[in-house]
Amino acid sequence: MNPALSRAQAWAAAQLRRLRDLVRRHPVRAILVPPAAFVLYVLVLIPFTPSIADLRKARTEEPSTVLAADGTVLAEFKRINREWVPLSRISKPVIDALIATEDHRFYQHHGIDLRRTGAAVLNTLRGKREGGSTITQQLARNMYPEEIGRSVSVTRKVKEAITALKIEAVYSKDEILETYLNTVPFLYNAFGIEMAARTYFDKSAQKLDVLESATLIGMLKGTSYYNPVQNPQRARERRNTVLAQMVKHGKLEGKRAELLAARPLRLDFERQTEPLGIAPHLAQHLRKWLIAWADRQDYDIYADGLVVRTTIDTRLQKAANAAVGRQMRQLQDIVDRGRKRGEERQLLQAGFLAMDPRSAEVKAWVGSADFATAQFDHVNQARRQPGSTFKPFVYGAAFVQGMSPEDAFIDEPVSIREGREVWSPRDSSPPTMQPMTLRDGLAQSRNSITAQVMQRVGPQAVAELARQLGVRESKLEEVPSLALGTSPVTLREMVSAYGTIANNGRYLGEPRLVTRVDDRNGRTLAVFTRPAPVEAMPRPRALQLVNVMRGVIDEGTGAAIRTRYGIEADVAGKTGTTQENSDGWFIMIHPQLVAGAWVGFDDSSVTMGDSWGQGARSALPIVGDFFTQALRVRAADPRVEFDIPRPRPQAAEPGPDPVQEIVNDLLGRLIRMIQ
Repeated sequence: MNPALSRAQAWAAAQLRRLRDLVRRHPVRAILVPPAAFVLYVLVLIPFTPSIADLRKARTEEPSTVLAADGTVLAEFKRINREWVPLSRISKPVIDALIATEDHRFYQHHGIDLRRTGAAVLNTLRGKREGGSTITQQLARNMYPEEIGRSVSVTRKVKEAITALKIEAVYSKDEILETYLNTVPFLYNAFGIEMAARTYFDKSAQKLDVLESATLIGMLKGTSYYNPVQNPQRARERRNTVLAQMVKHGKLEGKRAELLAARPLRLDFERQTEPLGIAPHLAQHLRKWLIAWADRQDYDIYADGLVVRTTIDTRLQKAANAAVGRQMRQLQDIVDRGRKRGEERQLLQAGFLAMDPRSAEVKAWVGSADFATAQFDHVNQARRQPGSTFKPFVYGAAFVQGMSPEDAFIDEPVSIREGREVWSPRDSSPPTMQPMTLRDGLAQSRNSITAQVMQRVGPQAVAELARQLGVRESKLEEVPSLALGTSPVTLREMVSAYGTIANNGRYLGEPRLVTRVDDRNGRTLAVFTRPAPVEAMPRPRALQLVNVMRGVIDEGTGAAIRTRYGIEADVAGKTGTTQENSDGWFIMIHPQLVAGAWVGFDDSSVTMGDSWGQGARSALPIVGDFFTQALRVRAADPRVEFDIPRPRPQAAEPGPDPVQEIVNDLLGRLIRMIQ
């Protein structure tokens, strides 16, 4: 039990015993018992009403703000959908209508209107229930529904009255009006007069006219019952009642009120939704992080006006949004065209993440094809099989153990026992039965070569290297088939691991999002610095792996980066496709930027088409599009190269000259004619 409550109950019990003794010894004084008991009852309730400090804090609530690296606002964390406006920015008809209708003696009382309360009690006793709450009492109820309670009871009314007296002691009359009008709910997730004005009339509270003001104030008696959208006739009648009250209390001329009352109810209704911002999934992720951080530091993210400064580059975030949007529209159109009549429409999803490998700072984060329809985050929440994008860890483990990119295995069928079962990986094309180097095996993404490399280095070594590089949250099954990415992982983990490879094998911790947290006055509360690098892979071996992964782009499954997107910068990467085209992946690295994309359906049993479902055709275009923009704005310098010389392209054998072939053909025909 609450200690304060126990002490109050004990004190109250002692006082009641004293009253009983008083009645026994002095019967005449018994008439004083009821009022004394009521006073005692009120005193007991005082500790259980909101404190003055709470009241001041409620009025000064300020949402926390998330900023990009350049200061652009990415998100605001509000308790409710409200924009606080000062009383000077609320039209006078709103204030006149409120006071005339809800509390015409507002400026004469100190929180409780005894005359109105007495009349309400008498009418209620006569069977005609009537409310007697002042604006201040209504404010108390609106601001503190949990502390005051919701039940129809004497206790609630007393708590409400006590809180109203406290409010009057803390606030001026204008402050009370301002707070009331900014906290009252108006349906459709609109809190406060500003959001109500925008929702029902598409204008600010400062521009509301008499009719609009009367309509909104009229709703306060019962927002659902007098909802102008659902119940326009009731709302119009209630509006006219408010106009009549304004006339009665000298806030409006009678003739004008008659003219206004004849007018129809005109709305310009539109639900007010919080702006998503350019990185809504990132904001969703940071909200959870900030709540946990603020709880430990004793802050309220919805009231204390914290400012969270992030690593996001707005140029790259916009480029990522555009790249994902373009590719998803094209692929979704293919999915829709292939849907058979009567089949449920399947929505294709995507995830994208970009970071700077030198600092592990996240630069762009796109969690789904469209946040408005899919809030599930495919960067941080979704775990999917990475397919061939896991293969670099296999080859990296081989290089760590001393193997060379020029070592070769025969491209032939492979069968490996996994417990009681035999694993026989297949490739999309028949085996060549010829020797193939590790360099070519990764560039061409040959499963048969990768399986043999895995057999040589061992699943434990591969899993351990993947963990050291950055795949640290998902469970990796240490079995031979891990070589082909059979253990589900997150896109965030994979991009982090590739970032470590691009950073010469040095792990910098989890991808960083937050650099600093300030308070509302600009005072720095916390700084989040880059951790010291940890060697996850020897630098020479990491560079060796980068050099081999270049082949994927130059001549392998990622060649579209060169041929289609014309990217000439020093980049390396890997495509990935899981069984039956359930998942498409592509991750690409540059010394200054790493980006990865995943494409698929939320239901992994739904597969993508053979013609476009491979990672090179589903996910690669997102990364290629993004990197083109990143290089164009110099977010990554196209002249910077990895610390290992790029392999020189071999001179191609001169092919036949088509013009000479035509000439030779004509000469041959001429000779035959002469003969």
